[in-house]
Amino acid sequence: MRAGDLLRKLDQRLLPRLAATVTRLGNGPGHTPLLGWVAMLSCTAVLATAVLATGGPPVPDRTVGEVTRVGVVEGDSIPRYEATAAADLAALAGSLGDGTYALVSLTEYLTPDRLAAVVGDVGVAVVFGRVPLPQRQTEIVRIPAQRVPEDVTAGMIKLAERKEREAADYRARATALGGGGPTERELRGLYLSGAQVAAAEAAAFRAECACLYALVVRAEPAKLRGVAARSGVRVVDPAPEVRRLERTVFTPPLPEQRDVVRPPVDRTATPEPIPSATPVATPTGVTTTTGGPSVPVPTVAEPTVADRSPAPPRVTDSSPSPSPPPPAPRASAGTPSTSADTADTGDPEPTP
Repeated sequence: MRAGDLLRKLDQRLLPRLAATVTRLGNGPGHTPLLGWVAMLSCTAVLATAVLATGGPPVPDRTVGEVTRVGVVEGDSIPRYEATAAADLAALAGSLGDGTYALVSLTEYLTPDRLAAVVGDVGVAVVFGRVPLPQRQTEIVRIPAQRVPEDVTAGMIKLAERKEREAADYRARATALGGGGPTERELRGLYLSGAQVAAAEAAAFRAECACLYALVVRAEPAKLRGVAARSGVRVVDPAPEVRRLERTVFTPPLPEQRDVVRPPVDRTATPEPIPSATPVATPTGVTTTTGGPSVPVPTVAEPTVADRSPAPPRVTDSSPSPSPPPPAPRASAGTPSTSADTADTGDPEPTP
């Protein structure tokens, strides 16, 4: 019986009798101390009944504020990480109920269709990707997905729409920026450079680019070991400690990171402003404009690796949400640029 139903029955049975008793005692001599005791005992009985009916006081969520991290961080040795993950996978217990989460890193960037061949019958929760523009840092994106490639493709379309809005906003800011001093010219160039990168990312996502490099799966240990043996899989890092995806930070290595974890090189261009120009991204990786000259954009390709001093990367969810106008792009940064979106609070659970 639920606590609410039990308390209602108590009210219906006890309150009339209690009211009659209080009334009778109130008409007699020396009633004041006795009334207090009766009221206190009645409240205690009701509270005790409610606690027993609900199984005790509510238990607080002890995981609030805790964040589990799975993957690599700046400066980690990639071969050591791969060896440690392989050893953990081999030592994983044979039966873990409904399975365990694991971070699967790939040897190269894949399209959604090619990723489906790698996934097979394993339950997927999240897919990670980025557009690998040469010598430019691009945004790491996190796409919730249960069905591959359908959910991944839909997530990439949403990302393309957001990137197109970012590119348009950057160009509008560059056009509206007044002044011809060195500071204004530098800021205008950074806005236009950011617009170029955003437009190139949008075109790549719309074309279902080879941009996917890791995923989070959930499966039994035996099936995870089978995934590790598949072509294109670099490492399977089991994470039995993960209970809630929204409180877990996954940082898989990029395919081009081979020895030590370091970010891609970022050589930010500073093109001249294009007045009243509207970008149109073409499949060849070149952004043309209406009302101004064309601006070349790097084609999608494997980036090179260079030593930089990075900041900790953050990850963006692809689910649609109102986003503020993008800030002015920096001249250089240590990690692939990411937005400040928080981790999603409703990742779909994978279907085993």
